[in-house]
Amino acid sequence: MTNSQLDGAIAASQNYLLSTQNPEGYWWAELESNVTMTAEVVLLHKIWGTDQTRPMYKAEKFLRSQQRDHGGWELFYGDGGELSVTVETYMALKLLGVAINDPTMVKAREFILARGGVAKTRVFTKFHLALIGCYPWSGLPSIPPGLMLLPSLKLEIPNPFGSEPLFSASTFSIYELSSWARGSTVPLMIVFDRKPVFLVDRPITLDELYADGITNTNFDLPRKSDWTDLFVDLDKVFKVAENWNLMPFREAGLKAAEQWILERQEASGDWGGIIPAMLNSLLALRCLDYDAADPVVERGLNAVDRFSNQTDHTFSVQPCVSPVWDTALVMRSLVDSGMTPNHPALVRGGEWLLEKQILDYGDWAVKNQRGKPGAWAFEFENRFYPDVDDSAVVVMALAAVDLPNERLKNQAIVRAVNWIITMQCKPGGWAAFDLDNDQDWLNAHPYGDLKAMIDPNTADVTARVLEMFGRLPDPHLDANRLDRALTYLRQEQESDGSWFGRWGVNYIYGTSGVLAALSLVAPTHKSSLDRGAAWLVKRQNPDGGWGETCASYQDSSLKGKGNSTASQTAWALIGLLAAGETTHQFAWNAIDHGITYLLTTQRENGTWNEDHFTGTGFPGHFYLKYHLYQQHFPLTALGRYREINQNFLKSQPDSALK
Repeated sequence: MTNSQLDGAIAASQNYLLSTQNPEGYWWAELESNVTMTAEVVLLHKIWGTDQTRPMYKAEKFLRSQQRDHGGWELFYGDGGELSVTVETYMALKLLGVAINDPTMVKAREFILARGGVAKTRVFTKFHLALIGCYPWSGLPSIPPGLMLLPSLKLEIPNPFGSEPLFSASTFSIYELSSWARGSTVPLMIVFDRKPVFLVDRPITLDELYADGITNTNFDLPRKSDWTDLFVDLDKVFKVAENWNLMPFREAGLKAAEQWILERQEASGDWGGIIPAMLNSLLALRCLDYDAADPVVERGLNAVDRFSNQTDHTFSVQPCVSPVWDTALVMRSLVDSGMTPNHPALVRGGEWLLEKQILDYGDWAVKNQRGKPGAWAFEFENRFYPDVDDSAVVVMALAAVDLPNERLKNQAIVRAVNWIITMQCKPGGWAAFDLDNDQDWLNAHPYGDLKAMIDPNTADVTARVLEMFGRLPDPHLDANRLDRALTYLRQEQESDGSWFGRWGVNYIYGTSGVLAALSLVAPTHKSSLDRGAAWLVKRQNPDGGWGETCASYQDSSLKGKGNSTASQTAWALIGLLAAGETTHQFAWNAIDHGITYLLTTQRENGTWNEDHFTGTGFPGHFYLKYHLYQQHFPLTALGRYREINQNFLKSQPDSALK
């Protein structure tokens, strides 16, 4: 590897990213997930009768194209196929008129039956089948609408010797659900109450997908022979109350849920910036007899359309869109790779980000009554759900560039930083969207089988926040808060030296982020830095890259193991480079080898390709592929590597360089 090779790779990557910037200033690329997003949109349009105005024949072609040789459809690339994903796709294809003796359907059916059939699918798959009469509503858990009326109360015992209370707990309300679960569940209170069976233009059955035959299937909620069986017993009580119309506060709860849905729709039509919340809200309105031409519905359907990707032959749906996240990370990579802070592209990006700062109170304010608005969300529009991770990255991106109105930029940063400070959770870390959203018992409910009902603080988000504070010129975080955060990260470090990654796959992501943070705010924590860096070095692949399979969330023996990818290699390098003197002592060969991997896998147009999913939605259940991760993260790694080399050469006396 020569300096010219490194410089050429950086320039090519920069040129590619500059060529993809939107004229308005932002960067935005596809956010890919599994095919259930597309399948569920097919179902939605069939229910609303709006499928004839959408290119559903393209959706069929897309779904067919994603089937693998084993007959199933995947949760993430190369996973061998996943039952629930395959059942929903089969349903969608059948709704689109594909015959059951079609080879695609035959292979899919064999895959499904070999894995236990419909009875073994997740709750949300069964829910979608129930909407068209292919699964009994009696087999789904009840969601009492009266839950909407429960107040969010915080109970505290003050501490006379410190700022943190001796005891703090919250009563249950919908605000104890994670933001994504809340946005999806409130509308389902209406749907699960009405238990609709919608007529579609081509009614179908899925009896052929029941492994034991539909008449022999047990539709009772599963029991685990532990304390969680209390939920099953309570559900039986709810069902009796539903059947006899004795459910307390039912009508008031339904009205409150409807009002909540209407209040949280963006002017653009979105709900929560995520497809599940959008689809469920539209289903709730359908249950309430809204017309397809109602402005609320029309806006909602148009918003779903904007989440689609269309080519000449295919139609697919993204789970979310990520322009704020993409823009901030691309800007950071361009600056880290040597672009001048006042470059016109960076100025346009920075000014676009300033326009997207959210100055409204959102759901976060229910539990955080000290914070004032000033954060950023992930999407184009999402007033109610800004998040800590995006906000911290945007702050770092803005701080690194020079804008025409520096005073406005600095005030925007102050607003965001002050908000982030107030979002610190009791254990000392930060979560994504909410404060102290950590009632883990919710994940034990049969409805919560994705284990994604809460949003507790995590090492990766906490690390991002600390990295942000470490890159700002003034010490905004007081010593007590910093100590609590560092204590939290020390406690979260695994025995092998790694850290868990909640929002990226997985331990490579978490470890890289924490090393980047500790190197800035706690460089004296040498033991933690050493152990984290050593773990990364041990996980390097023979080709010089790093990779980790999504399966590591369910099998700890796979931590840090997988085919090399550009994004995960970049994360490992970013972490090792950040480890400072620790890196120079025992990891420089690994870094050089990793840089060589990036240089040799870069394509002529300056891009990298990777098939694997390296983003995480719900660990173990939902994964993402950010199509820009494989572009900007490698550029960040190459740029920081070059800067360290240049600084090292500058520090040497002339005699040492001869």
